[in-house]
Amino acid sequence: MTTTTILLLFLSLLVAGCLSFFQYFYKAKNKSKLNLFLAFLRFLSLFGIMLLLINPIITRNTLEIIKPPLAIVVDNSSSIMALDANKKTVEAYTRIATNAALKEKFDIQSYRFDAEFEPSEQFDFKGTQTNLGGISKELKSINRNSRFPTILLTDGNQTSGNDYVYSFDPRNKVYPIVLGDTTEVVDLKIGHINVNKYAFYKNKFPVEVFLNYSGNKNIVANFTISEGNSVVVKQSISFSSSKKTAVINVLLAANKIGSQIFKATISGPEKEKNSYNNTKNFAIEVIDQKTNIALITAINHPDIGALKRSIESNAQRKVTIVNPKAINSLKDYNVLILYQPTAAFKSVFEENKSAGISSFIITGTSTDFSFLNQEQSNLVFKMSYQKENYLASFNPQFNLFAIDNIGFENFPPLENAFGTITAKGNADFLLSSKIRSMETNSPLLLYAENKGKRDAFLLGENIWKWRLQSHVDTQSFSKFDVFIDKTMQYLASSSSKRALVVNHESFYNSGDAIEITAQYFNKNYEFDDKARLTIIVTNTETKQTKNYDLLKGNAFYKVNLDGLAAGNYIFTVKELNSNTSYSSRFEILDFDREKQFVNPDVEKLNQLATLTQGKAYSPDQVAVLIKSLLEDENFKAIEKNKTTRSPLIDWVILLILIVSLLATEWFVRKYNGML
Repeated sequence: MTTTTILLLFLSLLVAGCLSFFQYFYKAKNKSKLNLFLAFLRFLSLFGIMLLLINPIITRNTLEIIKPPLAIVVDNSSSIMALDANKKTVEAYTRIATNAALKEKFDIQSYRFDAEFEPSEQFDFKGTQTNLGGISKELKSINRNSRFPTILLTDGNQTSGNDYVYSFDPRNKVYPIVLGDTTEVVDLKIGHINVNKYAFYKNKFPVEVFLNYSGNKNIVANFTISEGNSVVVKQSISFSSSKKTAVINVLLAANKIGSQIFKATISGPEKEKNSYNNTKNFAIEVIDQKTNIALITAINHPDIGALKRSIESNAQRKVTIVNPKAINSLKDYNVLILYQPTAAFKSVFEENKSAGISSFIITGTSTDFSFLNQEQSNLVFKMSYQKENYLASFNPQFNLFAIDNIGFENFPPLENAFGTITAKGNADFLLSSKIRSMETNSPLLLYAENKGKRDAFLLGENIWKWRLQSHVDTQSFSKFDVFIDKTMQYLASSSSKRALVVNHESFYNSGDAIEITAQYFNKNYEFDDKARLTIIVTNTETKQTKNYDLLKGNAFYKVNLDGLAAGNYIFTVKELNSNTSYSSRFEILDFDREKQFVNPDVEKLNQLATLTQGKAYSPDQVAVLIKSLLEDENFKAIEKNKTTRSPLIDWVILLILIVSLLATEWFVRKYNGML
């Protein structure tokens, strides 16, 4: 409280006292006790009003004790149940969470995780995925600017996400409680199968199988791959204490069009504790047509190799790099990529006028734009000889096909000549360009269709940098490759327009996300965001049927079918307003990642504990863990001084008191005939 405020308060006391004295003593004829009481009421009410006018700030200091957090994180995946450790997990959690001494020292927080991380004190051990890599990020977000210990009850077997060992903050101690029997038992396991998603009819496709052995005896295992009741591969594999892995490479025949389901099996002479991981199904989609793409260029550029690798990541595509003067016939190709065309491409453009093959034109600093203005009618180029770098801006309203923003705005700029580019006719922009932060309102990537011929234009070179940046951002080329593949699919597919377009896979692994997306277009082939889409899914064996609504996303509708059992399914997507429908089928392969383990991963959990200066424990050592936490001087409660400042005018009770005093004074005077 300032000196000025104190002086004003003393002045208020003086003024209130003087006015009260003047009213009830100086002017009064009778100086009775009643006058004294009324003067006191008047003094209090006047002083209260002056207090409100002065409005002093009242400061209060309170001490607050802040306990350090203690995060108890429980693995809720079904692998805990498979390792018969669910009862011990609940017992260990209960002993820690209800310990009175820990409650007094720590702010105990309970969480569970499987594919997702969430606060919970209840565990059902039914999760189909185990993601340990995201725990640290979630805990740091919840307990910002705090140092805290984490008790991690898990078997350490991870099925998704980044490696958890290096994802935890080394400044915060982690105490893993290792769940499951650590005794090493004999176990044969099919670890991983590498196989392409597609194969071509009457060709052979490679399959790579990784086998693992746990045990110390010398054994000979039998490995087979079967299709239906027929065994197509059979081999004997030797394992020992020094040889615990094997890799099998075989070629299988794609002898029928459509999905082919195979089953890989390994078996040994001894009975195993976990035989579920001895079998793994895999599938391949056999197709009888390949998209041949001509990448026509007269120059050497890193974009050429990047485009070829990206397109051929889909086995349905084959890219042939050819010089415009060396190409014999366009009829051998389904799509043409014209890289930085010049006058040397004249014969290609002339022949394609009659062939009508869809083209993907990529421009750059070596492009002859005057030539392009003569040979195509989708764009008008008014370009200078000056070079410019163009950044990408994603158009969320693009609806020719379903495409996600893969981070285009963060990609390096493309280089092109500086100038004005104007689209003519029916063109759809996926990306527009900007120079630094200034929008140019010009296209960077667009798609056009004219008289049944489809074309795409990428207006800038150095797309190889985009592919590299996408890998830096996501540790994979897949998102960029899917983006390029959708462009190729658009150009290679028939130009006939369907009102309902549905995207789905032919097969899924059990436990994986099963998403089906759809687009519905009106008569003008515009995306209809008021459509009502439903899907009916039927199991062909049990005849069980389920209905779902498709939810509208960004220029597409989507449904998630997670939770379906392994088996064959037929489905129909229907638009209810127009009764337009699409029917197809898919298969869910029987594969449970959480049943692949026979022991906890003790080595990785010990490594995690060492890196964070913690220690790994077994469920029987909970008492030792509790004692260690209670004795650890690194985790202490913090005494925090909390200062609150409140202006007196916010005190409603003071206003009520003033009104009460004035009302009492009036009532007393009225009662005694003084009014």
